[in-house]
Amino acid sequence: MPSKTVTVGSAVGLHARPAALIAEAVADSGVTVTLAVADTEPVDAGSALMIMTLGATQGTEVTVESDDEAVLTTIADLVASDLDA
Repeated sequence: MPSKTVTVGSAVGLHARPAALIAEAVADSGVTVTLAVADTEPVDAGSALMIMTLGATQGTEVTVESDDEAVLTTIADLVASDLDA
């Protein structure tokens, strides 16, 4: 499965608001997307709760995986963005 590693851009990490925005974008895409941080199992990026379990803070590297390159890029860009702005 294609993947891309990006750095979390939100100042407070992937907490409720950024996680909800990412999960909504995944759900809208209709494509399976997973997120993972180093040495952890990937989680379903369509679930805000699962995203928050990663404990990813600003600066944490997150690996985004999806079979759809366009969706992969979109979600990777969201993870790298400051979604609290």
